[in-house]
Amino acid sequence: MHDTLTSLIDAMPRGLRLLGLDIGDKTVGLAISDPLFMVASPVKTLNRGKKLAPVIAELAALVKTEEIGGLVAGLPVSMDGTEGPRAQATRDLAGEIAKQLGLPYAFWDERLSTSAVERFLVNEADMTRKRRKDVVDKMAASYILQGALDSIGGRF
Repeated sequence: MHDTLTSLIDAMPRGLRLLGLDIGDKTVGLAISDPLFMVASPVKTLNRGKKLAPVIAELAALVKTEEIGGLVAGLPVSMDGTEGPRAQATRDLAGEIAKQLGLPYAFWDERLSTSAVERFLVNEADMTRKRRKDVVDKMAASYILQGALDSIGGRF
């Protein structure tokens, strides 16, 4: 694990992308960056199920086809900045995913990411509740990853 996004990117070979993860209780939203770390794009949402192996298999295929070199997982901290049980569970799962994929990783504060995406989908995109349910996790992963990318300002 890397303490900062900068140290994560420094640990990656040049030309590879970041994979953003929005880890929920039932799903994992995915987004990828471009190789210049400027833009995050939503990819898909994986159902977690009871076993991690199918999620790892899908992620491994994506890592290979999209040339992923590192992971950025959204960390669900409380509004006051403290970490509760959900944050620890996210830390544990992201660490296990990174270990199994053999990738460096870092966390990014995901406070309000899902609610911001929900607001956008309702107010700007005028999506139905069912359609929002289908896209909110991958859009939240993109929102998280874009925040992380914006913090480095295209410096790489």
